[in-house]
Amino acid sequence: MSIVVITGSTRGIGLGLAREFLKHGHSVVVSGRTQDACDKALTDNATGAARAIGQPCDVADLAQVQTLWDKTVQDFGRVDYWINNAGLIHKYINIVDLPPEDFPTIVDVNLTGVINGTQVAARGMKAQEGGGWIYNMEGFGSDGMTRPGLTLYGTTKRAITYFTGCAIKELKGTPVKVGYIQPGIVMTDLGMGEAKDLPKDERRQKKFLMLLGDTVEDVTSYVVSHILANTKHGKRIAWLTLPKILWRMIKQPFAKRDPMTPAGY
Repeated sequence: MSIVVITGSTRGIGLGLAREFLKHGHSVVVSGRTQDACDKALTDNATGAARAIGQPCDVADLAQVQTLWDKTVQDFGRVDYWINNAGLIHKYINIVDLPPEDFPTIVDVNLTGVINGTQVAARGMKAQEGGGWIYNMEGFGSDGMTRPGLTLYGTTKRAITYFTGCAIKELKGTPVKVGYIQPGIVMTDLGMGEAKDLPKDERRQKKFLMLLGDTVEDVTSYVVSHILANTKHGKRIAWLTLPKILWRMIKQPFAKRDPMTPAGY
C-alpha cells in the first residue's frame, strides 16, 4: 500500500485521481485551500483498508506545503507519491485586458505551487527509506503551443515543463523519481477553460470538445494505473496522444463521442 499526496484534490481531476488511488487500495491525502473543501471531498471516499485524510494547503505558501508533508508523515509514516496538481485558469481574455490583480494568483498557484511542492517532497523523500515519486501536472502551453486568451495560464504550464525537466536531471541518481502527467482536455471547469478554441461559434466549440474532451473517470483511471506501473525516472504519462487524436478523427464520422459520459461513447 502506498501513501499518496495530491494537491488541489478537492474537485476535478485531482479528486478523480484521489478516488482512483483509493480504489487501488492506497491511502490518500486530499488537499485544498480550506478545511471545508477537504471535508466535503472526503465524503464516501475512504473504503476498505485504504484511508483518506484532508489537509488544507495554499500551495503558494511554502510553510503550508511543508505542513502538508509533515501531517502526512505524522499520520502515515511516509509519502510514496506526491502529485502537484493544483492549478487555476484565468478569464479567457487577451493579456492586455487581463486584470493585473489576477497575475500573482495564477503564477503563485500554477508555478510557485509546483516549485514548492517539488522542493518539499524531494527533500522529504531523500531522507526517507526507498525515496519516492513526484509528478507534475502539465496543461495547455506545456508543449509550446500558443493561443490568444490563455497567455498567462499557458506561460505557467510551459514553465512547469521546463522546471520538471530540470528537476529530472538534478535528481537523477537519487532515490527521488520525477515525472510529468499530461491529461489532455478533461471535462472539468479547468479543462473546459483550456478548450475554448476562440469560441466564436458554439457548434465549432462543441465539435472540438466532442472530439478531444474526456471524462474525469476515463482520464484518471488511465493515469493512476500508469503511475503505479511506471518504474522509469522522467516518464511522461500522456493520455491524449497524437495516435489517439488521429484515431478519433478517423472514427468520429462512424461513432459519435460523448465525453460527458464514462468511456466517451
